[in-house]
Amino acid sequence: MSKRFFLKTAASLAAVSVLGLAQAQTTPIKFQLDWRFEGPSALFLTPVAKGYFKDAKLDVTVDAGNGSGGAVTRVASGAYDMGFADLAAVMEFHANNPDAPNKPVAVMMVYNDTPASVMALKKSGIRTPADLNGKKMGAPVFDAGRRAFPIFAKANAISGVTWTAMDPPLRETMLVRGDIDAITGFTFTSLLNLEARGVKAADVVVLPYPAFGVKLYGNAIIASPKLIKEKPEAIKAFLTAFARGAKDVMTNPGAAINDVKARDGIVNVALETRRLQLAIDTAINSPNARAEGFGQVNGPRLALMASQVSDAFNTKTRVNPDAVWNGSFLPPKATLDVLPKP
Repeated sequence: MSKRFFLKTAASLAAVSVLGLAQAQTTPIKFQLDWRFEGPSALFLTPVAKGYFKDAKLDVTVDAGNGSGGAVTRVASGAYDMGFADLAAVMEFHANNPDAPNKPVAVMMVYNDTPASVMALKKSGIRTPADLNGKKMGAPVFDAGRRAFPIFAKANAISGVTWTAMDPPLRETMLVRGDIDAITGFTFTSLLNLEARGVKAADVVVLPYPAFGVKLYGNAIIASPKLIKEKPEAIKAFLTAFARGAKDVMTNPGAAINDVKARDGIVNVALETRRLQLAIDTAINSPNARAEGFGQVNGPRLALMASQVSDAFNTKTRVNPDAVWNGSFLPPKATLDVLPKP
């Protein structure tokens, strides 16, 4: 065996060894979104595209979803390590499955205020929550706004509402046709869907839940108990890289939509840029978020939400706020300083 051959072989083995070590040090994370690839999913797709997760020694794959309930159950099943879901859905899962061995836990708040709202057309005569008394409302049965409507109704003394259920694509269509008087939905989803059906934004009445006495938190990043127990450092690394990406997204939403476009080539860039900006303005960079700090929660507010969800969702057991939230993985406040100045 020649000396040159020996050296080449040794070098090749060393390269394979280094590659194997690098792969061993990289933690794979399967991440489940709450919905399909739209503007707000840039919050997760941008740090993937820019390599921020990779820099943090994480191999993150992000998959589209079909609702917060699905995201929670998939993380609970172990199919996904982490996800993005409405905190009320996390609370409901905990309270309705007290004996479940793997209950996902929220580790970072992203939508500090629920994006849910009631929307109606101005021609209906609805202007305030009081005008909803006795009206016909519609939304998919799993819609976060519909599930939480009893809290909105109690805060605004609304009664006599009748509900019509439909698949998500029909919600705004039925409102435009006059089949129902009002709908519930995420503002940045339903408002733009109404525009896509020929309705001018000026002709839509929007009653945001946070503006009418409902202080629910919205979507949070959730993690599986297995990941929390076995790889807590991976969660910390994920949240740090996510915060880095979130700052980029909020600084330049237009550029961030290109990362969404790269995952789903049929998205309308202009529309999804508006959707992302609406999400930032109404749910992420809200007065409550600026007061509490991005990613964090307020203890008394969390406890109030737990009580309200227990009542509104008629859960089997009461929601324990301490069981659904774990803020110990959050990066330092300097890292969480990502919100644009108002």
